[in-house]
This record gives sequence, structure tokens and C-alpha cells, in this order.
Amino acid sequence: MTQTQVPEQMTAVVLDAFSGAEALRVEQRPVPKPGKNEVLVKVAAAPINPSDIATLAGRYGFKPELPFTPGGEGAGTVVAAGPGAMGRYFMGKRVACLWGGQGNGVWAEYMVASTRGGVLPLDDSVSLEQGAMSTINPMTAIAFTEIAKKGGHKAIVLTAAASALGQKVNRLGRSEGMQIINIVRRDKQVEILKEQGATVVLNSTDADFCEQLREACIQYDARLAFDAVAGPLARQVLDAMPPHSKLTVFGGLSFKPAEASPDALIFKSKSIGGFWLGPWIATKNPIQILRTWRRAQKLITSDLKSQIRTEYPLEQAKQAVLDYQGQMTGGKILLRMDSQ
Repeated sequence: MTQTQVPEQMTAVVLDAFSGAEALRVEQRPVPKPGKNEVLVKVAAAPINPSDIATLAGRYGFKPELPFTPGGEGAGTVVAAGPGAMGRYFMGKRVACLWGGQGNGVWAEYMVASTRGGVLPLDDSVSLEQGAMSTINPMTAIAFTEIAKKGGHKAIVLTAAASALGQKVNRLGRSEGMQIINIVRRDKQVEILKEQGATVVLNSTDADFCEQLREACIQYDARLAFDAVAGPLARQVLDAMPPHSKLTVFGGLSFKPAEASPDALIFKSKSIGGFWLGPWIATKNPIQILRTWRRAQKLITSDLKSQIRTEYPLEQAKQAVLDYQGQMTGGKILLRMDSQ
């Protein structure tokens, strides 16, 4: 293993129980050592995402053995490499890093990542702050537009549309001539999206929401929806779309099962599916993944740019998570692992 100026100990966030932010603590841990086809990343920054909140509650696609360090994505510099050619390739490079549920996540001063999809090189034009947020949401936004185009859809329905991801989907979709029917739950969120150029933004708390949604789906022939909420809203969206429509669930912000009318499924040939970024990427070959990543990098400063609401030092991770849970729109919250 090649290694330069790596300390013995590091600061890391640790989750002791699947009970949310209150189970988080900060401690000193040994710096991990990369094995074969792995690298050690000195992490600079990491965002808090809805998937992180689900992980803290034990409601995500993987459930690591407690205690562990959470954090799904971030960015930093590779400072050590285990055996393998790819490790040597990444040595010294600035990278975006992803956690796949094995070992420990990104909310630490150092993390071990696999060279097989766990690290991606950052363009020189991308800062470490933007790089920290350049994988999950940007790649998901690209995935949604690719899925829609492949299916011949010129309009989609999008819930939780004022989120960081929702705003990216809107910008990217509009640039490709796609109509987005946005669903939010506060008037302030309606204003945010309309100020950014969205033309159809519906508030799910309005008394006539279902009728507004049905009319919009008919007007734009929207037969594909991406839903981050599930629960009763899933049924409202599915019922509003024309026959032969599909609702794709990619989140569970309601913490309730996605509902559906049997009549819609049986007599109108509507369906419900799911989306998870990791398996979607796994369907692509290495060249396709590289092309998608390069496209995301080029758009990070425009359509796929993330706004930063505030930053917290790593030691205040619990407060940062609570802040994010209290307001999940208006910009991302970053954890900073360095003082730069």
C-alpha cells in the first residue's frame, strides 16, 4: 500500500441505533487501511440527503451492522491505495466518493472506497463542495430524463419537486423540452419553482389538488411519474394519470407504503415500479457509466448545480441532521471535514 502523511486517528460520526439523529455521536477512530482495489480518501465535505435520513432510521436499501459511520456521498482526495492498478491510478486525485453500505460511510475525516464504482474523478472545474454533491442527485436527475426519453414521454409528474433533486430534474427536463408537472406541499415551494421557470406547480394541500392534477395529466398526456413520497400521494398521482401510466417510487418521505387503487391497476393497466440509482447504474457498461459521469460533470455548474444553504463542522453532525430534517428545501447542508 502506498501511503503519505496519514494519521493514526480520525474524527468520525457514528450511529449506535436505528433511531435517527439522536443516535449519532462523534468519536475518534483508527484511520482505516485500504485493501485490494480500494483507496483511502481524505474527505473534504459531504452533504445530508434524504437517503441518509432513511439510513439513520434503518429504512434504506441496506442496513449495516451497528455501530457504523453513515454518509452516502462526499468528495475529497485519494491519499493512499491498496494493491491494484486502479488504486495507483486514483492516487493523489480529487474524487467524488460513494458508500454502498459495506463498511463505513463518508461522514468521517477518512473513508475507504472501492475503485470499482466507489470513487469517480472530478473535473478540474468542479470544486470539492460541488463534487461532494455530484453523484446521487445529479446522476438520478440524468436517469429520470433518460428513462422518460427512452419511453417516449414528453411530460412527467414529479413529487417533492422543490427538493434539491427536484430542482435539478426541472432544469434538466426543461433544457430537453420536457414538461414537468410538479407537486409540492407548501405555497413557498410553489413560489420557488415558479421563480425558476416551472410552469406547472401544484400544492398537494389545496382542496382541489386532485382535480388540478388530473387536468394537468390529461392536458400534457403525462403517463410517467417519479414519486419520492409514497403513502396516499402515490394513489392520488396514479389515479390522476391516463390509462397505461406508470408510477415510479424512488423515496418514502411519508414513511408509509405506496397506495394504489385496484381499479387503476386492473381496469386501466396502470402500474407501480421502483427506482434505485445503484442498480440503474449497474445496468450500464463501463463506457456508458463514464459517459454519464462526464455529462454530469459538465452540467454541475449549470443545470445540475447544487445550492448550499449552510455548512456544519463534522463535530456538529447531529445538529446538522436535525436542521436538515426541519427544512429539506432551500439548499443543501454540508458537513465539512476540514477547515479550508
